[in-house]
Amino acid sequence: MTKPDPPQPADREGTLRSRSFVGLVLTQFLGTFNDNMLRWLVVPIGQQIPNLGEAGSLALGGICFTVPYLLLAPAAGSLADRHSKRDVIVGCKVAELAIMLLGIATILTGNIWSLFAIVMLMGAQSALFSPAKFGSLPEMLDLHHLSKGNGVMGLATVVSSALGTVAGYGLYSLTQPDIAKGVTMATFWPAAAALLGMAIAGLAMSLLIGREPAGNPTRKMTINPITETIPALKLLWSDGPLWRAALGVAFFWSMASLAQLNIDRYGGESLGLQPMWIGVLLFVLVVGVGSGSVLAGYWSAGRVELGLVPLGAIGIAISSFLLFAAGNWIDGATDVSTREGFLLSSLILLVLGVSAGLFNVPLDSYLQSRSDIRTRGTILAGSNFVAFAFILLSCALFWFLHDFLHLTPAQIFMVAGLGTIPVVIDAFRVLPDITMRFLFWLSSRTIYKVRVVGDENLPEQGGALLVANHVSFMDGVLLMGLSTRIIRFLVWGDYSNMFGLRWLSKTMRVIPIKSTDGPKAIVHSLRTAKEALMEGELVCIFAEGQITRTGQMQAFQPGLMRIVSGTGCPVIPVYLHGLWGSIFSFKGGKFFWKRPRKWPYPVTVVFGEPIAEPESASQVRQAVEHLGVKAMEYEKPNQVIPVRQFIRQCKRTKSKVKFADSSGLETTGARSLIGALAFKRVLERNVFTKDEDTVGLLLPPSVGGALANLAVSLSGRITANLNYTLNDEVLNYCVRAAGIKHVLTSRRFLEKRPCHITDAEVVYLEDLKEQVTGADKAAAALCTYAMPASALERSLGLHRVDPDDVCTIIFTSGSTGEPKGVMLTHANVGSNLNAIEELLSPPPDESVMGVLPFFHSFGYTVTLWFPACSMATGVYHYNPLEARMVGKLSQKYKVTMLFATPTFLKTYTKRITPEQFSHLNLAIVGAEKMPLSVAKAFEEKFGFEPTEGYGTTELSPVAAVNLPPSRCLNTVQSGCKLGTVGRVLPGCSAKVVNPDTHEDRGLNTEGLLMIKGPNVMKGYLNQEDKTAEVIHDGWYNTGDIALIDDEGFIKITGRQSRFSKIGGEMVPHLLVEQELMRIVDSPNSENGSDEMPALSVAVTAVPDERKGERLIVLHRKLSKPVEQILKEL
Repeated sequence: MTKPDPPQPADREGTLRSRSFVGLVLTQFLGTFNDNMLRWLVVPIGQQIPNLGEAGSLALGGICFTVPYLLLAPAAGSLADRHSKRDVIVGCKVAELAIMLLGIATILTGNIWSLFAIVMLMGAQSALFSPAKFGSLPEMLDLHHLSKGNGVMGLATVVSSALGTVAGYGLYSLTQPDIAKGVTMATFWPAAAALLGMAIAGLAMSLLIGREPAGNPTRKMTINPITETIPALKLLWSDGPLWRAALGVAFFWSMASLAQLNIDRYGGESLGLQPMWIGVLLFVLVVGVGSGSVLAGYWSAGRVELGLVPLGAIGIAISSFLLFAAGNWIDGATDVSTREGFLLSSLILLVLGVSAGLFNVPLDSYLQSRSDIRTRGTILAGSNFVAFAFILLSCALFWFLHDFLHLTPAQIFMVAGLGTIPVVIDAFRVLPDITMRFLFWLSSRTIYKVRVVGDENLPEQGGALLVANHVSFMDGVLLMGLSTRIIRFLVWGDYSNMFGLRWLSKTMRVIPIKSTDGPKAIVHSLRTAKEALMEGELVCIFAEGQITRTGQMQAFQPGLMRIVSGTGCPVIPVYLHGLWGSIFSFKGGKFFWKRPRKWPYPVTVVFGEPIAEPESASQVRQAVEHLGVKAMEYEKPNQVIPVRQFIRQCKRTKSKVKFADSSGLETTGARSLIGALAFKRVLERNVFTKDEDTVGLLLPPSVGGALANLAVSLSGRITANLNYTLNDEVLNYCVRAAGIKHVLTSRRFLEKRPCHITDAEVVYLEDLKEQVTGADKAAAALCTYAMPASALERSLGLHRVDPDDVCTIIFTSGSTGEPKGVMLTHANVGSNLNAIEELLSPPPDESVMGVLPFFHSFGYTVTLWFPACSMATGVYHYNPLEARMVGKLSQKYKVTMLFATPTFLKTYTKRITPEQFSHLNLAIVGAEKMPLSVAKAFEEKFGFEPTEGYGTTELSPVAAVNLPPSRCLNTVQSGCKLGTVGRVLPGCSAKVVNPDTHEDRGLNTEGLLMIKGPNVMKGYLNQEDKTAEVIHDGWYNTGDIALIDDEGFIKITGRQSRFSKIGGEMVPHLLVEQELMRIVDSPNSENGSDEMPALSVAVTAVPDERKGERLIVLHRKLSKPVEQILKEL
């Protein structure tokens, strides 16, 4: 006959707030309270029996309450398995009400001996209740909440036990029942009302519990304690882990019983305390157990955390030895010593209780979750039998130690500590890896504030290969603590053999690997990892092969494919975000010797969906990269928006130059904040209306332009820097499209670049400067020097600004020439700033040359907000073509960082001296392809290599960058590859797709470049249709044709609009242009001038009847004949 399938639980919420769980906790609390209230009401009454005495009454009461647990274990298990556990619980509550009525009647009749029978009946009711109670927890809670549920139940149990004990003694003192004189309801009614009231309340609470199907309805009912207890114990014994867990639970209850009996003697004999203070000691222990139970539930982090067991056992042992020491140190004859002993012992008992809670809760949870639902009642009943047998043994042990060997209470605690040592040893022997995993979890949660996303993708059983990016030395510790299963890591061989780590490596069964040991050793390590997968284990590899030194994810080594190939096991991609910059990373070229920026340090770990059969290591790398985008999404709500960063940075750098320009104007951090705040006050008082959201600015890159932008942002409004190179008609179109009411500009600027704004009111900075009052300056200075940054931000209302709110609108020409307003949010701009800070590690003396206009997204984000939000100084000149002035400013302010176009760079190479660029160590270009000849000429003159980046206005603007070798602090890893635009920024992802079908084309294949990340714009202003055309599921269509190589470097091969289909083949105009320029151009070419740098050639297409299209070349005066050029081409 086959066993029936285990019943499926009814639909349930599965959380600690579910009605069933709340009802069960309240039922447990009220029932335990009533048990103890009756027990400790009966014990002092029992002391009225002649020749029984206090000790005899205590012992008899304990035996009467405990024996039913031993005798009724089979019946309790049968009831819990055969019937719905809710029905058993309600039935026990009905029985409790009947027992209370019988107990009250017994006291009123004066039959003292019968009272101990009543205590036995209460014990019987509790014994029948226990398996149903604990067995229902895994039915009403999901596994994620089971440990916390046991912690809450543990807290409810110990608190109600303590309160019930106090209530029992209190009721005895209040009613003073004297059996010899007779007890009447007139004096005993408070006790009767309390007992019956608690029983009725418990019954009512039990009705809140939802009914689940019986675990094994076909099981026969058994009540014979002899014939059925042995099979239950055999069933428990047959499962080694469950048997050890049951012994652990029994050890807990025996220690609890021993401590309860011993504390009464310890307080009186060792500490010389009065009975009231002895009760306080017991209460402290109870509080400790309850706190430890809740703490165990929290530390279990949604799983059954057996790693807590050894930790709890160690705490029990140490606390017991400390109680022995305290008991011998105290002289109960002196008040000072007694007071100190009481405080010290209370503290130790609190630790003892917490340790006991940590020890017990995981074992209870393990018994519940690990046992088969069909035999769970039997398993728990068998466990109860063992536990209460140990309790009886502990009572006998206490009598033997105290009355026979005449040990002091302090010495009894020492015996308890010695008895715990084997438990500690066995726990470490059985659970070494689980214990270390928990310690890893505890240490990582102490250092980091961890957000976990997608942990449901970790398989509960079976093999899987975890592949993660490698950011710091804590990566493995962090991942080990997040998994409910043991993970085997591939670790660099030198680390696993280091002194102090060899034992840990052996315990955690790490797989050492070292490239210098030769191919055979590497193959052996990979084979070991593969075998572990085949055996159903979790294996983790950091496929980059080493910790990143640049902050970028490096190429993945192909060894991971040898591990997973042919195993049928999935690859789980994992992305670790936020660890770069922690003390355990290599940011700044230093490991560990850095000051922590935050504590605990915020970290996000994202587990991706399993990849069944990855085609290559590069595919896995791309999957890990995609997870970085998800990590950034979760970080966004906690992001500090740029304008708030500006306030904080100005307060840190009050005396350092923040902005400077070619007019000779300089402002420090303090003066910049004062100026922006004063400017804001004037604008809000005299210019802005309450419903004005967007403010136009028509200003060149300058100190005034920077402060005007910052003042508008401080007011919580949107900036719109207008392109002053456009004609007046287009300029006014932009004003109307953005709903601009006021445009801030300067008379001095308009004299050089006349613009006629007709659709908004023009406001001149020169006029506003005159309107700044002394009160404005004083208020701004007070906010700058006296007001905390957080208070200033709140007073400005900046704490209410959502990172997804629009920060600026930047107009860019569309394919038809009609300007499109790109809406960039605070999160967009902030993500670029964070990436610059992460990748370039700017030093405190950083200085940025700002020649790009603020209406350009690069100028706005990088040259305005980067110095505003960092230690860097922003140095501005309004005309990027005036190379000589750029050189002078660079020399004066020791400029270290330059962002430009290749065309500008070519001009600077010609016109600027090496002395003027002597401090420059970083030059990043974009907007157009940088010819290798330009890069080589720049490097020969200035001593370092310029690099390329990539971006668009819609990407805020930076999406990818080559890390300059001058900023790489090591030669082991390269963040730069000539001919590419670099790797995507951290938290961003790139892919190439078929331009027609948008099907993913993978790596090393040309396709349409798509970018996803926190830098992708919110959309086009008032053009949802055009937004939908370029953003698909968060991916931005760049319109560029590119390929991504195995290392993640992106190579732009052309624009989608600059391809011609000739004879069925796609021909990129850009590549033809580059080859022609290589032939006809050179760094020393005189094409163009400082005022007008120019390209030599341009390629476009015209229709062709035979081939569809044909290429034509537009050119300036050529250095070679056309025939020679064609020959070389």
